[in-house]
Amino acid sequence: MGKRVLAIASGGGHFIQLMRLQPAWAGHDVSVATVDPSTAALAGDVPFFTFRDVSRADWWRIPAAALDIARILIAVRPQVIITTGALPGLIAAALGRPFGIRSLWVDSIANSEVMSGSGAQAGRVCAQVVTQWPHLATGKVDHWGSVL
Repeated sequence: MGKRVLAIASGGGHFIQLMRLQPAWAGHDVSVATVDPSTAALAGDVPFFTFRDVSRADWWRIPAAALDIARILIAVRPQVIITTGALPGLIAAALGRPFGIRSLWVDSIANSEVMSGSGAQAGRVCAQVVTQWPHLATGKVDHWGSVL
């Protein structure tokens, strides 16, 4: 089989967009992580994990969410992390980077005027950052076309 991949995103639109990327990881050993256990069916027949949600609005929850995400990383031992955001995806990429886990950040399609808050920081920890919008591409952010 291919690489071990962790596909991780917060809930709602971030998770829906992540699930739209499923064809991209066909042939790989994929695990999926998000905040809502009721969305497990959308992930298909792959290992599914949940973690406590966190955002900039409730930043004090970062340690608990980071612990949850660290446990997922230990269980999955991914070689690659794919995320569509938000803060939990950034936490996963930051935790994985010292261990040589490469990460791909696909910024939310909803961010058509500016990069998301976490997406703007993703270049610091992710191997690759991609935007859906050509005018948002910069030296650290690529535009590969409309991937979602």
